[in-house]
Amino acid sequence: MLYIYLFLIATFSFASFEANAADGFKLQRLHGKIKLDGLSNEAAWEKIQPLPLTMFTPTFKSPPTEKTEIRITYDDNYLYASGRLYDSDPEGVQAYSLVRDLDRGGDFFNILLDTFNDNESLLAFVTTPSGNRLDAEIINDAEGSDFFNQNWNNFWDCAVVQNHEGWFVEMRIPFSSLRFQDKDGEVTFGLITHRRIGRKNERLTFPEIQPKWTTAQWKASQAQDVVLTGVYRRKPVYISPYTLGGLSRTRSQVNAPFSNNSTRELGIDLKYGLTNNLSVDLTVNTDFAQVEADNQQINLTRFSLFFPEKRQFFQERSGIFSFKTGENSRLFHSRRIGLTGDGEAVRLLGGVRFVGRINEWDVGFLNMQTGQRKASPSENFGVLRLRRRIFNDKSFVGGMATSRIDEDGDYNYTYGLDGNFQLLDSDYLVVKGAHTLEDLADEQSHKDLANSSFFSVFYERRNEKGLGFSSELRRSGKNFNPGIGFTLRRDFQLFKNSIAFGKFMNEASAFRRHTVAFESDIFLRNTDRSVESALHAFSWRPEFKSGTSAELEVEWRREDLLLPFELSNQANVPVGTYDFFTTEAKLTMTDGRQLRTNGSINGGSFYDGTRFGFMLSPTWIQSRHLEVGAEVEVNRIRFSSRRQSFNSMLTRLRLQAAVNNRFSGNALLQYSNIAESIGINARLRYNFSEGHDLYFVYNEFFAEEKNRFTADLSQQDSRTFLLKYARTFVH
Repeated sequence: MLYIYLFLIATFSFASFEANAADGFKLQRLHGKIKLDGLSNEAAWEKIQPLPLTMFTPTFKSPPTEKTEIRITYDDNYLYASGRLYDSDPEGVQAYSLVRDLDRGGDFFNILLDTFNDNESLLAFVTTPSGNRLDAEIINDAEGSDFFNQNWNNFWDCAVVQNHEGWFVEMRIPFSSLRFQDKDGEVTFGLITHRRIGRKNERLTFPEIQPKWTTAQWKASQAQDVVLTGVYRRKPVYISPYTLGGLSRTRSQVNAPFSNNSTRELGIDLKYGLTNNLSVDLTVNTDFAQVEADNQQINLTRFSLFFPEKRQFFQERSGIFSFKTGENSRLFHSRRIGLTGDGEAVRLLGGVRFVGRINEWDVGFLNMQTGQRKASPSENFGVLRLRRRIFNDKSFVGGMATSRIDEDGDYNYTYGLDGNFQLLDSDYLVVKGAHTLEDLADEQSHKDLANSSFFSVFYERRNEKGLGFSSELRRSGKNFNPGIGFTLRRDFQLFKNSIAFGKFMNEASAFRRHTVAFESDIFLRNTDRSVESALHAFSWRPEFKSGTSAELEVEWRREDLLLPFELSNQANVPVGTYDFFTTEAKLTMTDGRQLRTNGSINGGSFYDGTRFGFMLSPTWIQSRHLEVGAEVEVNRIRFSSRRQSFNSMLTRLRLQAAVNNRFSGNALLQYSNIAESIGINARLRYNFSEGHDLYFVYNEFFAEEKNRFTADLSQQDSRTFLLKYARTFVH
């Protein structure tokens, strides 16, 4: 499959390229020397004109309340940004963290770059008054629930000064860290920049962005095109070796002796720019020891839980690999590589990853090999994604192919085609189709195209100011099974409709916006077109100008179960047809406070019983050096007619601490009464410089479970200490 994928990539590399800078304006070049100290007081900066800024929140186009000067410039090697962020109340400037990549709200300054000028993805470079750096990738034009990928990292620098006038920042981003296309040294980027004043929930933007969408400030399609001249893509080589050592002990039975093991590992990653806009990543003996632990979840459904990808190797331009077939369902989910369903690691022997653009084609390619684990054979995973814009810069067609082959010859192939078409300013048509082939299916299923396929047609008006609506028809066959994807349901047809109306309030109102919405989902079985699931929900979402928001939702559900499912050892839901009503209220407090609490409460009927639950997540930011957070989720379910009950409590306690911008630590403690488990994940990190880190990782897991049929007690107990050193060399 590797050679087939490479051949396909080469085939498409002959498409023509045309730079489009018709709507862009030329950024001013830097003339003179500057020192990266945050102050931007050199004469070279004075020659750069500040950008015109518009208030986005709390009241669109009101005059800014604080003086702000943002400048963007560049030279042959770097893109520079400076912010003179004056404040009439310098004591009110909010700086909530020193930790790399930790966003806790308050004041910030950022620049967002659409380096491919594709109106779909942005690279975010963010800093705060404490000087911590955050970077992220924003995909899919900020549409959907998981568009913000904060696990992406890059190489760049910034300096911050906070004083009696406010705070001041300078950023320096190497062009060698960016992927872009140049035509004879001319480059067109999409650019957005923000200043946020936390205590006022005030956000200033360039360019002026209409608040027509909830995520308008993050949408690449709203970026201003800017032109840079005399800039050429650099192609450095990033070589990142690591060494790791540690001790662990485990046992699986009560009173059984512990099994002690030591770990010694060496590995290496390599990144190289093959062309101006196509990079390759190579990895050998990949390790993910420093990755943060997953949050445990309580599952009140009969479907599998979805966990996001956090591993850095899979992050760069991950949006290229996006091919969704539902809310969390997708053709490719990278967590299927190197991790079992219960989150245990499988050795990654090595792999290769291409990502970027070849002429007019967005290209993503991945091939990885895993080792054996217990009874599981070694497997090879392959993914190819191709995508090209047509008609306009917000429409594309594309395709994806995946393969999963083990050493015994068992295989799963999946391929799909998709198209996203902008028909009017805010109206979009999305069409998708996919098919799977696998040797585990019988011969007849291969011949039955409909039963091994997926298809959807989705029409949407993306408008949250005034009227917005969407309508979707989706069908999935019973044998549709993407081998390295994630799928919640099979063998169904879905009719999904929603309508919403949003109204922005005037300057005198305490509210910024009100939104009312209605949604209707109906899942039908393919076999007899009977209703498998149905949902009708009405919601009201008020948003205050302070940044606090709330939601009140009333929903009716129908579930027709042909098979029972268990909630726990104490409660199950038998076969039958159930109608039930639920009401839920949510509150999300502004992140402009040191002490804040988010919460929700719900109640109503639940299948043939009743349910009451709540979630509370207080956070106390004692200072930029220390943060304490907790989350408690409780569910109380009663099936009185069957004399069954289900009580769940999931508790998390988080600690974030930092001595300075280099030395930080965090700890996560989780307790679940359903699994009767306690998990601890703690990490210390010393960052010598960008790409040069030392990690100390401590993991502890303890679980007891009683078998309800035999009353036997089983126990899992594990403890791990790891020390990891990693350094990136740039040539």
